[in-house]
Amino acid sequence: MTVQTERPPSGPADLRKADDGAAPGRPPSRAGALAPYLLLLPACAATVLLLGWPLLKDVLLSFQNLNMGQLIQRVTEWNGVDNYTETLTSGDFWRVTLRSILFTAVNVVLIMVLGTLVGLLLARLGRRMRVTLLLGLVLAWAMPIVAATTVYQWLFAQRFGVVNWVLDKLGWHSMADYSWTSSQMSTFFVVIVLIVWASIPFVAINLYAATTTIPNELYEAASLDGAGAWRSFTTVTLPFLRPFLYATTFLEVIWVFKAFIQVLAFNGGGPDRLTEILPVYAYVEGMGNQHYGMGAAIAVLTILILLGLTAHYLRIVLKQENEEEAAL
Repeated sequence: MTVQTERPPSGPADLRKADDGAAPGRPPSRAGALAPYLLLLPACAATVLLLGWPLLKDVLLSFQNLNMGQLIQRVTEWNGVDNYTETLTSGDFWRVTLRSILFTAVNVVLIMVLGTLVGLLLARLGRRMRVTLLLGLVLAWAMPIVAATTVYQWLFAQRFGVVNWVLDKLGWHSMADYSWTSSQMSTFFVVIVLIVWASIPFVAINLYAATTTIPNELYEAASLDGAGAWRSFTTVTLPFLRPFLYATTFLEVIWVFKAFIQVLAFNGGGPDRLTEILPVYAYVEGMGNQHYGMGAAIAVLTILILLGLTAHYLRIVLKQENEEEAAL
């Protein structure tokens, strides 16, 4: 009769030893410690190559006096901070900056409110209606920006636009030949409708996904306590969705502030450059007026302003979270 004197290799310690080759209780090997950084290396390299290098070139260009003459002669003419000085002392820059901030605020508020309502509606609908609405949202979200802008140009066309035709049939006969690109407010109205329409799917779909993580037991407990629909929303749904709403608002601020294609493609920042926001303003000054150094300086200032806005927003969010934790 034989007696087994060795324990069979089983259990977490043996699995760990088999995985990393280290004995139980010993620190992982150097290769195991470097594995996460090696996995991140391709993404970091792509980020530096695709974002870091163009940003560095833009910063260097902002300190140069570069126009078509210098490009043809291949001459690099450094002018220090002259581009920044001229930009910051220009009244047009500050008017465009204020316009960009107001434009972003209006869009983000509408996107978050309407997107939240659509997301909550998705959670309430039946299976077939939910799938139908999700399909429509995905199609709107997947449409290329230039294609969507072209469709809106057709919809709001002066003579043959569907919107003017419908308004005329409803009794607003003065809108039959109305030009939506003739004034600042009407142009901004169409652009805002376009941006909100294209951004609602992201908020709605992600918010609906967040509502699926809320346990039904919490709603049942709130119902037993006599809570109505509004109280259930404020005491159960909203606390679960608050982190998502913070993160989504942060992303929407970034995306809307740097909206470029919609404004430029719809009316080129017109009429009379009254609908230019900072990205369009930088493009027109740089490429349109061939002041490439000036355009680069405006682009750098745009990035700094966006960083300042997002830092202010994050500070507010962190302050609210700290107050909530202190209240608990």
